[in-house]
Amino acid sequence: MEIRYIRDMELQAQKAFIEENRLLLQKRFGHPPRAMVKSFGCAQNVNDGEKLAGMLQQMGCSFTESVEEADIAIYNTCAVRENAEQKVFGIIGQATHQKASRREMLIGVCGCMAQQEHVSEKIRKSFPGVDLVFGTHVLHTLPELLHRLLTDEGKKRHRVFETPVCDGVIAEGLPTLREDGVRAGLPIMYGCNNFCTYCVVPLVRGRERSRRSADILAEARQLIADGYKEITLLGQNVNSYGKDLQDDMSFPELLEAVGNLPGDFWVRFMTSHPRDCTRELIDVIARTPKICKHIHLPVQSGSDRVLQAMNRHYTRGQYLDIVRYAREKIPGVSFTSDIIVGFPGETYEEFLETVSLIKEVGYSSLFTFIYSPREGTRAAKMDDPIPAAEKSRWFQQLLEEQKACGMRFYEEEVGSVRRVLCEGKGKLKNGILEGHPVSEGQTVLMGRTERGMVVDFIGAPALIGQFVDVQITTAANWALAGILQTGKE
Repeated sequence: MEIRYIRDMELQAQKAFIEENRLLLQKRFGHPPRAMVKSFGCAQNVNDGEKLAGMLQQMGCSFTESVEEADIAIYNTCAVRENAEQKVFGIIGQATHQKASRREMLIGVCGCMAQQEHVSEKIRKSFPGVDLVFGTHVLHTLPELLHRLLTDEGKKRHRVFETPVCDGVIAEGLPTLREDGVRAGLPIMYGCNNFCTYCVVPLVRGRERSRRSADILAEARQLIADGYKEITLLGQNVNSYGKDLQDDMSFPELLEAVGNLPGDFWVRFMTSHPRDCTRELIDVIARTPKICKHIHLPVQSGSDRVLQAMNRHYTRGQYLDIVRYAREKIPGVSFTSDIIVGFPGETYEEFLETVSLIKEVGYSSLFTFIYSPREGTRAAKMDDPIPAAEKSRWFQQLLEEQKACGMRFYEEEVGSVRRVLCEGKGKLKNGILEGHPVSEGQTVLMGRTERGMVVDFIGAPALIGQFVDVQITTAANWALAGILQTGKE
């Protein structure tokens, strides 16, 4: 596959549309437009939303989180789960009700859901208030698409639908307005070649395509210069980074290069496919201090038969070999994972193999899902005889087991002093710091340890964005609480 890079000439054309749109939007609304960009799903989607916001900002937009205040509302969607999809349709419906009293309002839907033909057709027929629908491969053309909306409205109920099918593109140099001033997602590749039988990602994101390492390292250096304290390398399967490039870095080499850049920061990465998780990668994590000692390694199932049916290309034994080697080389390493319950044809005995895997690995936390059929995937055509109520019972059993594992994992932290990146304000209500006194000039803060564990503590808001030392005093199965060390407040 030949990667299609969006060249300078194409980006210059988008910049020309940006300048024209500044005037057209001001004229349409009679004031500088307010935009809302709402992203659903994975960290990659969040980064796409930040690029959409960056382009809108250059068009003169300010931002709001309220659809009631928005002149432009863009919903950046996720297609991984059916429940999330239905939720998005409900939210879009609410937005179109807003438009009924504000006809000049513009509503756009983009992302993975929009890339699916049956979804875009449903929006076309059932949501006439949506003005713009565009897929994952044309995100960089938002200025042009908006320009078409703003200049062709002489046509009756003009709408723009742009969802081309292709292997995907790479667009460098897009403006990015990041949601978080402390942590930054840094895409290193797009798309996926694995075609797991349950997953729609290759169908909506295209094939794997890696950014050039020079572009990634340049962006990482800029993020560090801008003061970001945590950089997460993003991709559907970061472990396969570079396989489509000639004379460039592998993922372990790239990860080490980022981790060796000067500055005080942490490096994380996700998502990491077990089939490509090598000992070389684990060795890099072990010897590079800035790389967090935490690995998100989605296993999906503990049954070899189910893993084969999922087209995962590894066995339970191979997965456990990775875990054992990592624990040997990286003292204190933590693992998190994704689990699917009730895959088509899964038996209760096979489900119990997943439960036993959870006990054997001892995950700090899990992202757990009941299987959700996705149109266009092979699993959607498989026999699925287990009733939904039975799958729900399995799901609850799994949650209880992970709750116990998480509690044991978190309780081991009590009494230790951990370096914590303070990310922002926390909450007293319903939190494990509830009942603790807060003095004047202090607030409840939250951050994460190197191993990815949430920590609540009390301190001055000026600590947000800094590394601090916290003595852990309390553990729950989802978070820790502690006391800021003397001299750090």
